[in-house]
Amino acid sequence: MNFLIIALQVLVVALSIILGAFILLHKASGGGVSGMFGGGMTNSLNSTGVAEKNLTRFTIAAAVIWSVAIMGLGIITRFTGQ
Repeated sequence: MNFLIIALQVLVVALSIILGAFILLHKASGGGVSGMFGGGMTNSLNSTGVAEKNLTRFTIAAAVIWSVAIMGLGIITRFTGQ
């Protein structure tokens, strides 16, 4: 059981970092945090419609997996008392 808990904890940490990166990669629509990191400085780095849709899909998939891992950790912790 300890292996599962450690694996889920590693997954949550990795997905937290990945989600942060995915969110910052999204196209800036009105300033915000992504504008502070050079979001509107060059036009060559702007995402196309397809790239933005795929980035949104990856972000949603990572968020769902992250949520399931968090719930799994909570359920395991609740019923095993660790």
